Amino acid sequence: MTQVKTKRSVNKKTVFIISLGCAKNTVDSDGMAQLLTKAGYRLVESPQQAGVLLVNTCGFIEPARRESYDILTELALNKRKDQFLIAAGCLSQRYGQEVVQRVPEVNGVLGARRWMDIVEIVDKLRRQEQPKVLYHLPETPTVGKDERGAIGASIQGNSAYLKIADGCRRPCAFCAIPLIKGTTVSRPMTTLLDEARFLQARGVKEIVLIAQDTTDYGRDLGMEDGLSTLLEGLVNAAPEIAWWRIMYAFPGLISDRLINVMAAHPQILPYLDLPLQHAHPDMLKRMQRPANIDRVRRSLDKIRCALPGLAIRTTFIVGFPGETEAEFQSLCEFVKEMQFDRLGVFQFSFEKGVPADHLGDPIPAEVKEQRYQTIMELQQSISLTKNQSFVGQTLNILVEGQGDIEDADAEISPPQRISLGRSYRDAPEIDGLVFVEGEAPVGEIIPVCITGALAYDLSGVMV
Repeated sequence: MTQVKTKRSVNKKTVFIISLGCAKNTVDSDGMAQLLTKAGYRLVESPQQAGVLLVNTCGFIEPARRESYDILTELALNKRKDQFLIAAGCLSQRYGQEVVQRVPEVNGVLGARRWMDIVEIVDKLRRQEQPKVLYHLPETPTVGKDERGAIGASIQGNSAYLKIADGCRRPCAFCAIPLIKGTTVSRPMTTLLDEARFLQARGVKEIVLIAQDTTDYGRDLGMEDGLSTLLEGLVNAAPEIAWWRIMYAFPGLISDRLINVMAAHPQILPYLDLPLQHAHPDMLKRMQRPANIDRVRRSLDKIRCALPGLAIRTTFIVGFPGETEAEFQSLCEFVKEMQFDRLGVFQFSFEKGVPADHLGDPIPAEVKEQRYQTIMELQQSISLTKNQSFVGQTLNILVEGQGDIEDADAEISPPQRISLGRSYRDAPEIDGLVFVEGEAPVGEIIPVCITGALAYDLSGVMV
């Protein structure tokens, strides 16, 4: 029987970490965990066991901020006097003192640009004789480059996110990322190659490249078409990595060379995440996004011709200030025309301080919701048709886990054992799954004959 630790028995050099938001935040959280571990701190799995409670917050849009405040408040309600609560990350970077006003039990505030100073902050809190809130929000224009030896990757099973850059120099009218992170800072290519080798040695099968804009990689380092150069280097440095996946590309920056590099290396999956945000030129101009939609069409046609079977994921925003019904219908027609494999939709979230601040938030919530539902229902039909086209084909599946399916008549039939995995068309956490009959080896890539299709998921049998 496990004995519950009392307040006196808790080791103060223990840390409980919650990471909120995107995969880029997850990488930063893992980086902080690495630095704390090197400094003699031990990670624990529950807040009751910890001397330090660390929340890496998200502050990108209002729903993310609400979640961050809810988690901080929940931890604060059960926080003991001998525990320290630290709010790190994007919410802290942008709202600093407001975080403490909302959650007075917070002891430390650490911004996203200096996450690598986490050990210094924790040590300072532990040395304080008189408790007071410690703010660490130095006036630095960009995310720090001095990562202090932390690996810029997060391993999730047999996949890993590898962050190739941070910050963003794009002027998108709706986005607060430049306010939070600053302009683009590319990580050195030599560092990324070393980290790819490290991930290969750890048995990782898939590496997902992430940044605010992966296609902007290397520009601040004086590189032209840096993502293409990086991909060639990564494939050569870690030849045992079976899958490389590109996320967060920018419209208009998919160069001919990048297409050729993807086509020349089968390890680089024919999958592209290309957030377009809208399809009407006037809307895109108001969003301060590339507005030549005909160029987008030509670019997508070119990529699809060069990369047979290419899976394209995109995202759109509905309800941006000034979006007329005609502009929304134009977006719907574009979705029908382009037949995207994967599609996400966000309802516009008003943000103070961004270029669109002066536009306000005039479109009613119910109109945003209706437009959101319309696009999602439209895409559901497209996705189902695309998935059905794979029935009878064999796809390679990265097996991630196993589970049981209960039969309708459980008294007669025992639960059926299945395996869960993803195909090249499915990015971790955001896309569909493939359900495979029987027990397949977790962590392996196996051929599966597809026998069934749902709107977002597939099912099949091992070949």
